[in-house]
Amino acid sequence: MQSFEQIRSHLGAAYTLKTNDPYLISFDLTLSERRHQGIYLTELEAEGDQRVVRISTPLGPLTGIDATRCLRFNWEQRLGYLAVSDLEGSPYLHLCENRPYGQFDHLELDRLIAEIGALGDHLEHAISNGGDLF
Repeated sequence: MQSFEQIRSHLGAAYTLKTNDPYLISFDLTLSERRHQGIYLTELEAEGDQRVVRISTPLGPLTGIDATRCLRFNWEQRLGYLAVSDLEGSPYLHLCENRPYGQFDHLELDRLIAEIGALGDHLEHAISNGGDLF
């Protein structure tokens, strides 16, 4: 994948896009009959004018979550990291992965989405006492 438009075209053919803005797309990833996970892809500018794609999924409000546990989780991960971003004016915990263009194809993108979605759902389930907020 070399551009956000290629990503949009690929994902738009596979999913119903909930958000379809110039540098942001989102959709619901179905994990089971009763579990779904919202997936967001954004284009970001990294160091040296390099562009990257961030794949993310919200896990839940940051309120009451132990930051030490989040940092330990980050240390152990080989794919994905936890971050905080505002959602409707409140801090939310997100699972994210950044990838530079040209370092993945459509199969790797699909694999990343499936992995981030499943892990995000597992974490959301754990922190929300079984809920499926996102």
